Amino acid sequence: MHAVARDLIGCTLLYEGRGGVIVETESYEADDPACHAYVGLTERTRVLFGPPGYAYVYLSYGIHSLLNAVAEPEGEAAAVLIRALEPTYGVEEMRVRRGGDKPDTELCSGPGKLTEALGIDLSDNERDLSREPFLLTPPEGDPPQVVTGPRIGITKAVERPWRFCAAGSRYVSRPRPV
Repeated sequence: MHAVARDLIGCTLLYEGRGGVIVETESYEADDPACHAYVGLTERTRVLFGPPGYAYVYLSYGIHSLLNAVAEPEGEAAAVLIRALEPTYGVEEMRVRRGGDKPDTELCSGPGKLTEALGIDLSDNERDLSREPFLLTPPEGDPPQVVTGPRIGITKAVERPWRFCAAGSRYVSRPRPV
């Protein structure tokens, strides 16, 4: 699952033709107290238990839908939070969805901003990430260098270095990794 989080950096993610290059992810596994699957198999967490390649979309703090990619074989719960991307497709539409005059670096620099810009919501939970309305493709050319650090925006197991970012990207969320 950590390999999946790292390997997603540099991939292109599109949703209904809007999207860009993934520049930041975080990984979560079943024995991780910050992972929703930590409580075991429930109706909410069922998708996390496989198969891989499906979307786990949940509401964070009752406000933002967040997109995760299920990342382990069926029966083993783990997911990768897609935290940020560099917008390259449908940028003007993303700007409108985000409220107007945002610079490109602020359109998708956080998991809530990303889903708002792309139009992803709870109805996308359990969708196959390799089929419409999603399209997930490997990096074009060599993948970027990846830096790691502690996860952000959580209160449990924050010390785990399971945040993965494209080195030097201006599109990752704050605080930016060193």
